[in-house]
Amino acid sequence: MSKELDVINHLDLVNKVASEYLMGNDISIICTNLNMPRSKVLALLDDWRSMASNNDAIRERAREALVGADQHFSALIRKTYEVIESSDMTNNLSAKTTAIKLIADIESKRLDMLHKAGLLENKEIAEQIAETERKQQVLINILKEISTEYPEIRKRIMTRLSEIQTGMVVVDAD
Repeated sequence: MSKELDVINHLDLVNKVASEYLMGNDISIICTNLNMPRSKVLALLDDWRSMASNNDAIRERAREALVGADQHFSALIRKTYEVIESSDMTNNLSAKTTAIKLIADIESKRLDMLHKAGLLENKEIAEQIAETERKQQVLINILKEISTEYPEIRKRIMTRLSEIQTGMVVVDAD
């Protein structure tokens, strides 16, 4: 009975570490959150990867954890869009700019989580990346329009855009 209990406790720890990892937390944060030494977290992650790649039931459980985290990201994005709507009503362009950047950051974090999970097909990841890039371009275009309409915040918007873009941002002064 003691061996069975040890296995159950070990699997519970593996699940906790894997859940943290799938939420996008790095090893240091997982160690802090779960109050575990780094070596133990790394060993549990290795166990999880091994089990996940060899066991359909565990892979399904990991997918469920991944779906839960993905839904959490979606909820955060919905809330951020509410901030954008609110900032439109109050004409708070600073809050709107910050919220738009936050959406891009959340999407980036979500893709990183999906990539780290390693459980998705390359085609699925490619589709997610393409969709995120499309959304990012829409958000960049919105910010460009705002900066053209409101030249007083143009410099701030361009500075923030340069943080997420590799190329130069050009906004018509017309």
